[in-house]
Amino acid sequence: MDNEHPSPSLHGACHCGAVRLSLPEAPDTATSCNCSLCRRTRCIWAYYALGSVSIHGHPEHTESYVWGDRSLRNFRCKTCGMVTHWEPIEPTPGARHGVNLCNFDPLLLDAVVVRRFDGADTWTFLD
Repeated sequence: MDNEHPSPSLHGACHCGAVRLSLPEAPDTATSCNCSLCRRTRCIWAYYALGSVSIHGHPEHTESYVWGDRSLRNFRCKTCGMVTHWEPIEPTPGARHGVNLCNFDPLLLDAVVVRRFDGADTWTFLD
């Protein structure tokens, strides 16, 4: 981006700042899901190779929630309650994790194509 439109920051945090995240690069796409959890939290997910995102304050300032098929552990800040990310419970080679882009400067989210995913019924993208 040029000086008139600076690149959005790749550093974000929960509301209170106890959990801070740094992305390795800006995502090209993100996902808005309508499953029973995502529709309540309103997270917008970007996906990265497991371990490639720097997460400060984790696990000491986070707590997890596991539901459904028990394959993912969803994390939120213990202090302010903001959902920060998810990780696979049993990582396999090539595993990834999701980062909630709502914890970053809105300019980052504005620069990303957000795809709608039907996690409630069909497990397909709606766009």
